Amino acid sequence: MKSVQRQKCVFRSVVRSLAVTAPVIVVLAGCAQVKPLDVTVAVPPAYQQASKDKPAAPVRTDWWRSFRSPELTALVEEARIDNLDIATAIANVEQAQANITAAGAALFPQINGDASAQRARAASSNGHVGQGRATYGLSASASYEIDFWGKNRQALESAKSNLAASQYDRDTVELTTIASVANAYFGILAAQDRLNIARDNTASAGRILTVLNNQLKAGTTTSLAVAQQQSLVDQQRASIPPLELSIVENKAAIALLLGKPPALVAIKGGGTGSVKAPVVAAGIPSQLLTRRPDIAAAQATLISSHQNARSAYAAQFPSISLTGQGGVESAALKSLFDPAAGFYSVAAGVTQPIFDGGTLRSAVESANAQQDVDLAAYRKSVVQAFVDVENALAQVRQLTRQLGLQQAVVKSSRQAYDISERQLREGTVDLVTVLQTEQTLFSAEDTLAQVKLQRLQALVSLHQALGGGWTAPSPLTPQN
Repeated sequence: MKSVQRQKCVFRSVVRSLAVTAPVIVVLAGCAQVKPLDVTVAVPPAYQQASKDKPAAPVRTDWWRSFRSPELTALVEEARIDNLDIATAIANVEQAQANITAAGAALFPQINGDASAQRARAASSNGHVGQGRATYGLSASASYEIDFWGKNRQALESAKSNLAASQYDRDTVELTTIASVANAYFGILAAQDRLNIARDNTASAGRILTVLNNQLKAGTTTSLAVAQQQSLVDQQRASIPPLELSIVENKAAIALLLGKPPALVAIKGGGTGSVKAPVVAAGIPSQLLTRRPDIAAAQATLISSHQNARSAYAAQFPSISLTGQGGVESAALKSLFDPAAGFYSVAAGVTQPIFDGGTLRSAVESANAQQDVDLAAYRKSVVQAFVDVENALAQVRQLTRQLGLQQAVVKSSRQAYDISERQLREGTVDLVTVLQTEQTLFSAEDTLAQVKLQRLQALVSLHQALGGGWTAPSPLTPQN
């Protein structure tokens, strides 16, 4: 008992000495400081390109359903499950979760157990063979670093922020994947429209070619007129293979987004007439900061770098550790657990770097620099988000306007073509006029199909720029 009391007194004396000397060591140590974190960004009161009309409904979380295409919805839902980029992002989240466990381990005591059995024989000085001696032991040791300055706690918080960033990155990848599926699907629909237009125009040009051939036989037209019309027919036929290739390539792109070979993916399509263009409300710019996962990821990364800087700053202060060991040891296995076989030791220590060549200071400065890098990246992500929304709003508005104008062009071109074709059969119009009306109509119809595609893809871009209806689950607040 006296021995135990003596050990306790020694331990208290060590702890008191540490409490007295630690502040002195801290004062003597010159410490690099952590830069304060300022995440304020300039936010405009409204979007320049936003409509001044009555606002539409807010962006749906499942915004792809607003296009009213069951096939598109099915493809998107499949991509959300099977996309390989999303799978990679999920693996990164799992890795970040494991890193939290590793970072948090430093906040708990480290306990190790040891069991030993040893037999040894020493050399004899008189030439006789000495007897072997056995030793048995069981012991446990524990060590614990008191996180007085918060070094390990800040490292754990940084790991948690990295986990949040990984989760937001996964959401960003999912949003990008959905937009890619929608764009490729609309590309298929538009190519099918253009393909149908090209085939119809080939048939129309073929009808006029038949009329000219009949007129050539009757001697009322020339072989030059027939050759010119034949050239127009051939042009329309030549436009078909690239459109068929576009359909194949877009189907292959969707197959890749689904994580499957193209042969295992069947897409029917049906033209842009099978989808509905939704009306999207942009909202106010301040809402964008919580509606885009890439902004949330940049913010989480910034907070993580700030916490790393705080951890590096705390590493400059003394490290206070407690260690203890206890167990039993005996030369005979049967007496291993006798009271006399027991032993223990406890100790406390303070370690303060005095000269390290600037390693700790440079670690803080490096962390500060990384924080500046991530701060610039965060601010850029916010500005880029505003630019994306403005561009998408302008594209939707202008393409909607162009769509109406192009529809009028097609209508008037169709009327002119019908009149010229009728007059050609009657023999009251020259071939040049017929060729001009044909080419104008064919070009106008093809342009209309392309404008429809561009408008649909602009709506996808607007949904993506607005975060696709995504909202951060909980705001992150940095600690200065």
